[in-house]
Amino acid sequence: MDKVVPTPQDPAARESTKDASADPVVMLSISAVERDTGLSKDVLRMWERRYGFPQPLRDRHGERIYPPDQVARLRSIRRLMDRGHRPGKIVGLDPAALEALGTAQSNRSESAADIDDALELIGSHHLPELRQLFNQRLIRQGLQRFVLDTVVPLTTAVGDAWMRGEFAVFEEHLYTEQVQGVLRNAIATAQVNSKAPRVLLTSFPNELHSLGLLMVEALLVCEGATTIPLGTETPASEIVRAAQAQRADIVALSFSAAFPERQAALGLKTLRASLPDAIDLWAGGACVRRIRKGIDGVTQVRSLDQLAGLVADWRRAR
Repeated sequence: MDKVVPTPQDPAARESTKDASADPVVMLSISAVERDTGLSKDVLRMWERRYGFPQPLRDRHGERIYPPDQVARLRSIRRLMDRGHRPGKIVGLDPAALEALGTAQSNRSESAADIDDALELIGSHHLPELRQLFNQRLIRQGLQRFVLDTVVPLTTAVGDAWMRGEFAVFEEHLYTEQVQGVLRNAIATAQVNSKAPRVLLTSFPNELHSLGLLMVEALLVCEGATTIPLGTETPASEIVRAAQAQRADIVALSFSAAFPERQAALGLKTLRASLPDAIDLWAGGACVRRIRKGIDGVTQVRSLDQLAGLVADWRRAR
């Protein structure tokens, strides 16, 4: 069995020498950790420098590799970031403190029994039954309440189960695909007599998460707005071109917890300077909730239930 050999030129690697005999078979590469946690490689490296965690070992080629306990802790941090916690306040916490904080902040508006039923269907891979459950709740609640009272808390519960290691990454993806399919069908049905504002929906490069954008689109459709989904990972220059070509009144961007807030703030400032003044710029998501300072010309949407009021305000102003 090969030992993990730290590279002498890297201080972080030298600090990990005491763990160099760890079995590399159970280690995850930085790419695997990125896929598993949703935290980018740049974020992982930045935290390593700034906070001293994670503390990867090095393989025989000098590449970062991560023990399972560190990956589990990163999952916990990611879920707390989804709830608005700043990395600087939680990255240094030990696993017990992270678990206590997550338990204290668990707040689900859907009944525990309904969530447990959905989680059981996800874990047992009963996808037709899961989709039927979603459709039943959609009919009973209507699109707006389905998003706010079912999708939002259930997404949190699925993420918590993944964080605890109860769900694999592919099972979280299965859930996401099922709920996105239901939302897309509902949006297509609801968006018939839509009117202003015309809202272009997208994300910046390296932001892959699309469920948040779809939830925003569904809520905007409920308010009678016209939505123009552009998908994820659109460069700023293309966002400007698309907004002008589509005569958008508003550009709305979504940022997940894994997106660095400084990068988001800088990108929003750059985009705001490039967009015509007549086009409003909205930004939301867990990353945006961590940006404490306002950004001139950017509406920071800190909660999905703000959207109805923002649309009403936009119409009154016009």
